[in-house]
Amino acid sequence: MDNPRGLVDWELAARIAARLAAPGPVAGRTELTELVDELRDAAGRAAGHASAITGLSAADGRPPEEVSTVLVVDRPGWARANAEVFAAMTGPLAATPQRSGAARASAVQVGGVLALLAGKVLGQFDPFTSTSGHGRLLLVAPNVLHHERRLAADPSDFRLWVALHEQTHALQFAAAPWLAAHLRGRAGELMADLAQDKGALPRLGDLAQAVTRAVTGSQDGVGVLDLLSVGQRGVFEEVGAVMALLEGHADVAMDEVGPGVVPSVRAIRAGFEARRDEAARARGADRLLRRLLGLDTKLAQYRDGAAFVRAVRKDVGLTGFNAVWTSAEHLPLPGEIADPSAWVRRVHG
Repeated sequence: MDNPRGLVDWELAARIAARLAAPGPVAGRTELTELVDELRDAAGRAAGHASAITGLSAADGRPPEEVSTVLVVDRPGWARANAEVFAAMTGPLAATPQRSGAARASAVQVGGVLALLAGKVLGQFDPFTSTSGHGRLLLVAPNVLHHERRLAADPSDFRLWVALHEQTHALQFAAAPWLAAHLRGRAGELMADLAQDKGALPRLGDLAQAVTRAVTGSQDGVGVLDLLSVGQRGVFEEVGAVMALLEGHADVAMDEVGPGVVPSVRAIRAGFEARRDEAARARGADRLLRRLLGLDTKLAQYRDGAAFVRAVRKDVGLTGFNAVWTSAEHLPLPGEIADPSAWVRRVHG
């Protein structure tokens, strides 16, 4: 008989994802070396710009360029890093009995999804796996190269633009050092609650993946709510509202840097949004893949969150908006993302 394991064999999932991830666009050694070097440099420069735009600084006094550990990775490297994130986020279920064959089967599923996502993600900030207090900022070099080529974007501008988004995330978590633990705690609460529901045990593998994808910003919401009670659904939607805030805020910051820093920023945004809309209109197999990976819901998070940020800042200014980072009680509730004035009334009276 197989020995009981956790819900997913995360090491196996990482190996499968790394093996299945497509290699990315073809480039010569010199071009790739320059790409990696410039991405590292862009991340360093982006930190100061993001701090100036957002008004955020690290609560412990670190300068902006030290709020993250920058890693330029390939697609397998991103997939391995995210298997580590998933393992950290599903920690509360590590002791849930699961036969090793089932854990391996779950690893195959998770590994396949990670391999597909590895070709889509430009960058990511990971505040969940660090023990030093410096989260990992991942820039996925082949994906940056692929998108800048498709957009015919100025490479230096595009690389800095992407880095601005991710360094804004780093600043969010550095300015609100309680935020990572809050998100991890809410996800853990939800999964631990389900683990005590004996009838839910057969579905916990699916739930663990879904909740982790919600907290790391790649949830699809398709069928997930059917696994949850009313109370559990509220927690899940609460996490989604926070992710909309984080992504929308970073999107606003990367555009507000202006042409003085990224000369072609308006052209990049226009081209990027056109590509997003084109992909959202996909049909057939491409449409199914977008639903599987949650890309349409992710797009809504960016846009709804950005609209929330702009509306609040218009109403109460940058300082008034930044009250959102002062405590968990000031994070937007699910209904407030679509009704920013409700957040202003609750927080500012």
